[in-house]
Amino acid sequence: MKLKFITIVMLVFTTGLVYAQAPLKGTVEEAGKNTRLSNVFIKDVNNNQLTLTDKNGNFEIKAETGHTLVFNSPGYANDTLYLIDMQPKKIKMEVLTIALREVKISARRGSSFNPRQEYPDVYQKSKVYVLSPSSWFSKEGKDARRLKRYFALEMQQEKIDEVFNAAYVGSLVPLKGRDLEDFMTMYRPSYAFIRSNEGQSLAVYINDSYKKFMALPPNKRSLDRLPDTPATPTN
Repeated sequence: MKLKFITIVMLVFTTGLVYAQAPLKGTVEEAGKNTRLSNVFIKDVNNNQLTLTDKNGNFEIKAETGHTLVFNSPGYANDTLYLIDMQPKKIKMEVLTIALREVKISARRGSSFNPRQEYPDVYQKSKVYVLSPSSWFSKEGKDARRLKRYFALEMQQEKIDEVFNAAYVGSLVPLKGRDLEDFMTMYRPSYAFIRSNEGQSLAVYINDSYKKFMALPPNKRSLDRLPDTPATPTN
């Protein structure tokens, strides 16, 4: 009888442990829409596990009940989830206005974000070794390389925000509020353009873009009614 009791306790404990270590799954969407968001950065602040949503907005991360997950994506407000269970989750992320994006960038600038220092494991696991086929095809290696690319793109977007901000653009064109936000979103320059052009060239680009913006029919200057936006300069 005693042996049977011990066996039952061990089975319950083992089942609970497996459940606790099972990956959490879910999806991330834009709030107010059914648009699923890809490349959303997700971090478990308790065990430092990291992942990104796939092209369909799905994610999977090793976590446990009692842990806290943070969801981050450029252009969206950070979201935090405290896990009370391991059921699949649906996360809705709120779009940030340009002004709030700049506040977010300013707050982060002081911390001098350096992903190589903050997440060295990602860069180590992303390496590919000629004599190690597992480093080419392993899920861990592929995930690390996706994270590495994400960090690079995020830092590029922050560089764009540093120079293409509402204060500077608003000093060159007579737009305010939602009109300024739509203009800046539609004509946001690429990182390659920012890197290879000086301030004067950026000012010329902004003024030329403003002329194109004003030449559009009024109903096409609003992103709410515009299916496609003009391409941004790449060089």
